[in-house]
Amino acid sequence: MPSMKLYLFYFLLFSQMGLIAQEAASYQIRTVAFYNLENLFDTKNDTLIFDDDRTPTGKDHWTEERYIEKITQMSKVISEIGSSENKTAPDIIGVCEVENLSVLQDLVHHSNLLQTNYGIIHFDSPDERGIDVALLYKKDAFIPVNFNSHRLLLFDLAGKRNYTRDQLIVEGLLDNEKIYFLVNHWPSRSGGEARSRPYRLEAAKLNKRIIDSVRRQDINAKIISMGDFNDDPIDPSFKKILNVQKNYKNLDSLSLYGPMEKLFRKGKGSLAYRDKWNLFDQLYMTYSLLDKQKQTYSYWKVGIFTPSYLMDPKGKYKGYPLRTYAGGSYIGGYSDHFPVFLHLIKKVN
Repeated sequence: MPSMKLYLFYFLLFSQMGLIAQEAASYQIRTVAFYNLENLFDTKNDTLIFDDDRTPTGKDHWTEERYIEKITQMSKVISEIGSSENKTAPDIIGVCEVENLSVLQDLVHHSNLLQTNYGIIHFDSPDERGIDVALLYKKDAFIPVNFNSHRLLLFDLAGKRNYTRDQLIVEGLLDNEKIYFLVNHWPSRSGGEARSRPYRLEAAKLNKRIIDSVRRQDINAKIISMGDFNDDPIDPSFKKILNVQKNYKNLDSLSLYGPMEKLFRKGKGSLAYRDKWNLFDQLYMTYSLLDKQKQTYSYWKVGIFTPSYLMDPKGKYKGYPLRTYAGGSYIGGYSDHFPVFLHLIKKVN
């Protein structure tokens, strides 16, 4: 007859096995990404914008063959962003530096992305160069229910209007869970960082107003803001205006979580200039996306997509993003920015 000690041993063993079975869970992963496509223009001359360089007879000799190659390059990258964990193209991707809806349609209809079945949300911005922001989304994962384009009004010291990109907000259902996405391309550092900083501070204020307006309706709204901000995570636009924190333990109901600051402080970046890495391409979010129990979609991890084929292989720019043009010459690369992404997860059992 088994001893009491043996009964106790089996009881503890099977109790522990049951605990493991209960703790094992399956998760649904959804990937949100952002990519600056670096001047994705068609070859037509639009007389309303300054796109003359990107035409067959312009400075860049932007031919149909080069355009098709650019579409092929961009679609390949998009199909692979974050796929090491999710094994598929991003479910949501914000893009910038696109000329119009037509180039976006060519992009999502390329064979590299056709099976992904992306939808497009795009508005024409008043930017002088004619570049816009847009949101691409998998139609089987996300249903847009409301979207709007917010104009950023900027004026120089002489009172002259500085035309720039709008900020796009999209409200929708990600697997029947309400979530908001903001897509940004803030004013550049042309003329110097200090001189152009007031423009980005204004862009940050507009971003904050948009986020605050959503939160007034729902304090627990899930909001992800993404873009090429032309600022690093430690700059005043993020720290003083938006109150983006790198540690989720420091968050209150009004602050935002910026997981990319930790990458930046480790020397990581999405673009390089004069031997200095910047992390202008970022994603940040409201605290409501930090559910430890993962019962609804919650933040898991963030990354910069840097496969070797996106990097310049040699010379003084080795390791930098491999551009379409460098030094005025066509080299047939991808973009001067690396894409960035984050994964959302939730338990499904």
